[in-house]
Amino acid sequence: MEQFSDFTAWFAKRNGTVVIGHGPFSESEMPPSNGVAFYVQNFALQDDKPWKLPARIERTTISQLKFHFHDAPPLVCDWAPLDAGPFSVVFQEVMAAVRSGKFEKTVPVVTEIGPALQSPRASIVAAMTRQAAPLHSYGWLQGDSGFAGATPELLFSLEGNHLETMALAGTARSEDREVFAVDEKEIREHEYVAQTLVAKLLALGTIARSPREIIDLGSIVHFLTHIRLDLDFPQTPEELLRRLHPTPALGPLPRTLETLSMLLDWRNRLGCPDEFGAPFGLWDDGSFQAVVAIRGIWWKGGNLMLPAGCGIIEASRLVNEWRELRLKREAVKRFLLPAD
Repeated sequence: MEQFSDFTAWFAKRNGTVVIGHGPFSESEMPPSNGVAFYVQNFALQDDKPWKLPARIERTTISQLKFHFHDAPPLVCDWAPLDAGPFSVVFQEVMAAVRSGKFEKTVPVVTEIGPALQSPRASIVAAMTRQAAPLHSYGWLQGDSGFAGATPELLFSLEGNHLETMALAGTARSEDREVFAVDEKEIREHEYVAQTLVAKLLALGTIARSPREIIDLGSIVHFLTHIRLDLDFPQTPEELLRRLHPTPALGPLPRTLETLSMLLDWRNRLGCPDEFGAPFGLWDDGSFQAVVAIRGIWWKGGNLMLPAGCGIIEASRLVNEWRELRLKREAVKRFLLPAD
């Protein structure tokens, strides 16, 4: 296996294989008719050339990839204490917008920052490539900056006319699983996401929705609903990306120009990286998979950013949402612990 260069991308597919792209990358408005391209975009979908075509590719497996970085040192970071004040202001603004009828749900993001005590790239890559199903490892390395993560959330996969997606929303500690299973607020938040996805896809073909279940990610649990669709007519990845992103799991409900603009303003004020929650995908000889870029770390030089979002609805309470944000950030920090 080649060493990762200064310009590298990777994507762990659902079948356990990993595609690695080595730079330099060219950019395109459209995916190639065949071959491989990575879809790297910001949350607002403002990059006109999001398809990044590698100079060469490499194929491996998740199990092989994690051993490639086994000698990388653990990441050590001096995380700065988070001030709840800015989030509290945004939370009150969100609740006022919910009560006025502008939103049913939206997802502000808080970002923890801190300097790494050594060059962070190899340590972050090693940590994220150790993660396996049901997490999808992904990464985008550009010189001394980049981002990498291990996300549980598939935005969608497209194989011919068969599409699969999921609603992943509602969060609790694993030890609270029994209470979480009957928590009305968390169930309502999840159903907003699931029902909206079904509504957006209903006109495209025949839908099958699975019963709501709980997915256990070790320290935290989420509600999960699988949604499958046989398309009545072909759809391009771009058409589906525009239709589905952002889902209410990361975006506003309803999604309008006004509500999306308000969310982007809150994200900007709270220091959220542009790519957090955005689609990150892989085009591979006609098939396409895209995940939601969460559960990751962003860096520039030695400065790190660890973002996390929380879904706010009318039943939300400030202290509970602040606790959920910490819970999600701590789950990412557990990725950084040395391998057994």
